[in-house]
Amino acid sequence: MEFLMKICLLFLCGLISHFVNMFFQKRNQQCYMLGYECFKATDDRKLDTDACVKVVLRNKNLGLDQYRFLLKTIVSSGLGEETYGPRNVIDGREEFPSENDAHAEMDEIMFSTLDTLFEKTRVSPTEIDILVVDVSLFSPAPSLTSRIINRYKMRDNIKSFSLSGMGCSASMIAIDMVQQLFKTYKNQFAIVVSTESIARHWYCGKEKPMMLSNCLFRNGGCSILLTNKRNLRDRCLLKLECTVRTNIGYDNEAYGCCIQVEDPQGYQGFLLTKNLTKAAAKAFTGNLKLLLPKILPVWELLRYAISTLRKKSTKGQNLSSNLNLKSGVDHFCLHPGGRAVIDGLGKSLGLSEYDLEPTRMALYRFGNTSAGGLWYVLSYMEAKKRLKKGDKILMVCLGAGFMCNNCVWEVMKDGLEDTRVWEDCIDEYPKRDVVNPFTEKCSWINDECMNFVRIDGRMFY
Repeated sequence: MEFLMKICLLFLCGLISHFVNMFFQKRNQQCYMLGYECFKATDDRKLDTDACVKVVLRNKNLGLDQYRFLLKTIVSSGLGEETYGPRNVIDGREEFPSENDAHAEMDEIMFSTLDTLFEKTRVSPTEIDILVVDVSLFSPAPSLTSRIINRYKMRDNIKSFSLSGMGCSASMIAIDMVQQLFKTYKNQFAIVVSTESIARHWYCGKEKPMMLSNCLFRNGGCSILLTNKRNLRDRCLLKLECTVRTNIGYDNEAYGCCIQVEDPQGYQGFLLTKNLTKAAAKAFTGNLKLLLPKILPVWELLRYAISTLRKKSTKGQNLSSNLNLKSGVDHFCLHPGGRAVIDGLGKSLGLSEYDLEPTRMALYRFGNTSAGGLWYVLSYMEAKKRLKKGDKILMVCLGAGFMCNNCVWEVMKDGLEDTRVWEDCIDEYPKRDVVNPFTEKCSWINDECMNFVRIDGRMFY
């Protein structure tokens, strides 16, 4: 009997030790955000109505039908007059961009945001242990991570990763990668740089599905500083709660709905097909099935299960149509991919205009900045003083692949009110009943009464 008691005692001690180790292991694997900085170009890079018209008229491949398509697209895009374009496009060199144009674009975004980030957080570049850069359409040699390491003379044992081809959802992939590395390496500082190369990928052809990218994508990016050092948690802005990544590349329609190709004339561009919304809905639904059980309270999931069982058929309903997402989430940071994307996500999640305001305003002011877009939305929330300690933020992003990558953050402190890139204009937002200036200035293009139009010395019938 004594021997059996000893065995039971040893087993109990081992079990307690196991759970204690698991507790401390998880406790030391947290991912905290110390700071982030978004990129804001100079005013001479703004693509207002007049600047956009000049860019469009330079394209000798376009006819009246294409002009009408562009007008309709731009008017309904949700972008304002203060978004930023790459220098070579502003200067009229979009058809023949150089390698230097791409490097200059990346250097400006990466180095300006990193300089500010290091200064504000008082963390030295030599203290960085992990560096992840995600740029989908530009992968030079040496890599962009090496370019950063060279600029800031970082340590020779830094763990660096360059991600390409991940589209607008790349930032969440980079964050998830850092979180996984934090489980192995203790007391680390990590930098994530999320941006996109526009300079070398401005489409100069006439295929309508490929012209869409010129109407939506603009210059922007963000640098984020993360750590798993518990002694710095009081300085942190956010704590990462969970991430869920979904890739439906096995579906041929989804794979090809958002893809870089060459048109029949030999112009390279980004093709956005009509299957995009269908692919987004499929990936988003699959992601929510995994994400919602992680973030919603048990009683809400139980209520949803009971209400679903009571219905004879749930065909055609959104997964979240009967869910109260606000029982587990306070703020919604959605990818500002375009007005249609925002409307679709808002409807699927049952969100109010107040919930969608940060995303709509980020799109209006900065455009679709690809992987960096989410951070302009977060910055708007902070500038508007919406965030309080303990609040949960759901980030939703969609990207080529086709992928849906989402995560949830917890706000770590009260008083988050840094205006960052919104400093000079936050009091002007939100914009109400915005009328796109293209409607007034270019509406003559849609005049069906005219037999021909003469634009810039060219005749269109």
